[in-house]
Amino acid sequence: MQNDGPKTGIGTLMLVEDDPNLGLVIQDALKRQGYAVDLFRDGKEGLQHFNRHRYDLCLLDVMLPQKDGLSLAEDIRRTDGRVPIIFLTAKGQTEDRIAGFKAGGDDYITKPFSKEELLLRIEAILRRTRAKGPAPDDRTVFQLGAFEFDSANNTLKHPAGERRLTKKESAVLRLLSMHPDQVLPRELLLNMVWGDDSYFLGRSLDVFISRLRKYLKDDPNVRIVNVHGVGFKMQVD
Repeated sequence: MQNDGPKTGIGTLMLVEDDPNLGLVIQDALKRQGYAVDLFRDGKEGLQHFNRHRYDLCLLDVMLPQKDGLSLAEDIRRTDGRVPIIFLTAKGQTEDRIAGFKAGGDDYITKPFSKEELLLRIEAILRRTRAKGPAPDDRTVFQLGAFEFDSANNTLKHPAGERRLTKKESAVLRLLSMHPDQVLPRELLLNMVWGDDSYFLGRSLDVFISRLRKYLKDDPNVRIVNVHGVGFKMQVD
């Protein structure tokens, strides 16, 4: 029978699993099926890399160091409402499953599980999501008033000239551009770009916001607004 699931080379997955042996076993099994798999060991590292790469699906262990899987899923959902999330966990109680779905999960698989079951669940979810068409957050070029921001090439173009951004400047601006008129909490921006939300990195974020405001000053209709005590949002009139 013909397999209507994902074909070789068209699926890029993020796997966050702190058990080194299990993580490598899952990664190897998925690679054998043609998936590209990025493996991370803790929730903060996973969140930081999620902002830098496009993934077709996320596999998240629930019990993770630094940031647990439920918190990681909630942060992912605040910037991407469409990427599928499957939780991997030893917990199987009803309340744990409910918590996973409330955090934004699409499916929940309890350890120990067979590789065949995991593959079938991944294929079923990808069939459904791909039928809906490409996610709008896959774009890398944003029109911000008179500016054209190319996040893939880290460039900000204006009729008066072009500016090359650093990778972190580009990452911060991309998050804000993806969600115009939406307040992004400081903690989320810090975790997505720096992988940490400490006080000292918070001061670094303020410096980056100040730089971006200077870069955008040639168009008064483009503003990064500070929402006191919460975070920042992009406004384009």
